Amino acid sequence: MKMKLKTGQKCPVLHTKNIHGVEVNIPSSGLVHLQFRRFAGCPICNLHLRAFVMRIKELTKAGVLEVVVFHSTDEELLKYQGQFPFDVIGDPTKTLYKQYAVESSLFSLLNPGAWGALLKGNLAKEKPKMPMMPNGGALGLPADFLIAADGIIKAAYYGKHADDNWSVDDVLALQE
Repeated sequence: MKMKLKTGQKCPVLHTKNIHGVEVNIPSSGLVHLQFRRFAGCPICNLHLRAFVMRIKELTKAGVLEVVVFHSTDEELLKYQGQFPFDVIGDPTKTLYKQYAVESSLFSLLNPGAWGALLKGNLAKEKPKMPMMPNGGALGLPADFLIAADGIIKAAYYGKHADDNWSVDDVLALQE
């Protein structure tokens, strides 16, 4: 695995398409919050991302463009994240995960820090049906990057368990 990226480094350039076929480029013309999540239908990811959906106007007003990467196919993601008001990217080969040094770990779900979100995500009324065998596995770790228009990483965070990621408030505080 590559060395983890750090604040002040240049980000790996990303030229891809979102799940709707629209081109996504990073760096972009503004500030990008690039999130690496787990898999389509992940109850923890769904719980986390609903907070970003609910506060997208606030993020947009602050000049933050949300881009979320999953290690699932576009087809799977369209079922679960197809209506999100930001770019969702499928990366079933984990190419982008490797470029950004985002890993998997058995402790992603065994860590007690993930248990509350796992339970809450599974009990949520608007929860997706979790696939039996998620593409890329169920042990992915999240990661967050705040990337400036010049490609410099303003902040980077690699989660230690499945629910260890930035909140909307964290992103808004970092962009100031």
